[in-house]
Amino acid sequence: MSKLVAYFSATGTTARVADELARAIGADLFEIMPEQPYTAADLDWRDKDSRSSHEMDDESCRPAVVGSVENMAAYDTVFVGFPIWWYVEPRIVDTFLEAYDFSGKTIIPFATSGSSGLGKAPQRMATLAPGATVLEGRMLNGNPGAEELRAWAESIC
Repeated sequence: MSKLVAYFSATGTTARVADELARAIGADLFEIMPEQPYTAADLDWRDKDSRSSHEMDDESCRPAVVGSVENMAAYDTVFVGFPIWWYVEPRIVDTFLEAYDFSGKTIIPFATSGSSGLGKAPQRMATLAPGATVLEGRMLNGNPGAEELRAWAESIC
């Protein structure tokens, strides 16, 4: 069974977890990178005029992504990681999910957040990746080690 860990990380927190997860389970790694990088001002969720606020206010917003997964068809299981924004996945993750055919694949969300859970992210992701099985996923805050990540991944796939 071939696995991919795809992630978006605004500040590096999710990137660290994604890298550790990929190494722990022997998966390939793909960073969901925005065409226009986010600045600190863009990420200021308290500013209603910030880029992230505007994106999250617009359900149809799909920020452009740099690069693509070369052979998505080769993967059976795709772990998708992201920081929680407004209790769901950032819109750039929606861009990623809509770019591929996930039919018959298992998608496992994982997220990082200072204060909230996955919210409705798994349900939203299921609508964006028709034909995929989207599992409940898990918050991976702190610095989970390789053993913890491997045990979690093995318990669900």
